[in-house]
Amino acid sequence: MNRRQCNKIVPNIWIIAAKRSDTSDNYFALYAIDWNRGARLSWEGWKRYEDLLQFHVPIKQKVEGRANSLQPVAKIAKKALYLQLNEAQYEELEQLFYQPFSRKRWREFMKEHKC
Repeated sequence: MNRRQCNKIVPNIWIIAAKRSDTSDNYFALYAIDWNRGARLSWEGWKRYEDLLQFHVPIKQKVEGRANSLQPVAKIAKKALYLQLNEAQYEELEQLFYQPFSRKRWREFMKEHKC
């Protein structure tokens, strides 16, 4: 996806995924999905939930709008879906996220893993 296309994304659904491993290390990722355009964005790599909440996400408020606004994840977390996944489930989410867009597969995955 090029820069111009990324600028047009207005996320409809936010997902916070927590990967739980056997060694008690947590791994958090934030996913944004724009159903209307079939677009997806992700931010990954936090070990602590508090660090994730302090991250500021650049998002568009309107499709034709020029300005990006920075919003803390703490504000987004109120409306985000929270998933606690083991390593196999997290790999399934990663594969689903980077495959061609299918609403049916997303609905099935969310229904199966929603807390």
